[in-house]
Amino acid sequence: QVQLVESGGGLVQAGGSLRLSCTVSGSIINIDRMGWYRQAPGKQRELVATIAGYGSPNYADSVKGRFTISRDKTKNTLYLQMNSLSPEDTAVYYCNVHKPLRDYWGQGTQVTVSS
Repeated sequence: QVQLVESGGGLVQAGGSLRLSCTVSGSIINIDRMGWYRQAPGKQRELVATIAGYGSPNYADSVKGRFTISRDKTKNTLYLQMNSLSPEDTAVYYCNVHKPLRDYWGQGTQVTVSS
């Protein structure tokens, strides 16, 4: 079993920044990749960013140049640094861990960007 605990969401003005954190515990072996997804009102859940086990990141086009995904292996923590936020970034953000047989998800953290 894998447990994910997210934090860092909140309210921010357009142009501001937030850093999301996701602490992973439990059975952390065989994790192929980790990532962040988001779900905005009236929209499908979408990929924001992922990072492979060896550290290679990738990003959705909508966040390239503004968001940075990283991890601290010593703390088993995944981060998403979000800069230059806009109202279009308003969503519930979910941490994801991918293992060979299943995916694990956090409860989500709300990010609201005011215009």
